[in-house]
Amino acid sequence: MSAYFVTSCGTERGKTHVAESLIKEWLLEGLSVDVLKPIVSGFEINTLVDSDTYRLLSAIREEVCQESIERISPWRFSAPLSPDIAAAMEGRSVPVDEVISYCRIKIQQRTTDILLIEGIGGVMVPLDKNRTVRDLIAGLGVPAILVVGSYLGSLSHALTAFEALKIRNIAVDRIVVNETIPTNISVNETKAVLSRFVGNVPITIMPFNSSAL
Repeated sequence: MSAYFVTSCGTERGKTHVAESLIKEWLLEGLSVDVLKPIVSGFEINTLVDSDTYRLLSAIREEVCQESIERISPWRFSAPLSPDIAAAMEGRSVPVDEVISYCRIKIQQRTTDILLIEGIGGVMVPLDKNRTVRDLIAGLGVPAILVVGSYLGSLSHALTAFEALKIRNIAVDRIVVNETIPTNISVNETKAVLSRFVGNVPITIMPFNSSAL
């Protein structure tokens, strides 16, 4: 059984889209999958169907109800901002140690073949005054799946995120280049350049649509 943490080089890079695709692939292989999205901002119950939490629960074919929402996303904030700011706007804070403990328990007690944990924003998004998503990943000791784009500037963003993980000895299981549309940057060229800098880390391409490559 395995656990992975899906993170990215920035916000809106397609973490949930990649997570959905990975889940679909694993389920087709006959593997059982569970999910966590422990911290989520921009969460409103009246737009639940647009939330990452809803999409992840749907991907594993679990009923979306209050109980399942609480189970996979215990820390939810309304403002679509970084967790530290979103929490402060509600007079709250992100209890990072609690989040780490919660996720560790879920990893230890998992009964599925795979537990996929999705982060919030990019690798260095602040969670409290001193800690970022990177600290959460390091605290869990699981490999990261790094999602990057193919837009102008994405190479620098991707390699910065990769080095940020590397310096904390966080294993990168794979890098997924989630094609950015519209762009005049070749997704294949993006993959080729990244491969020169990341050693033996596998790089896969997720096209925007079937005719993108």
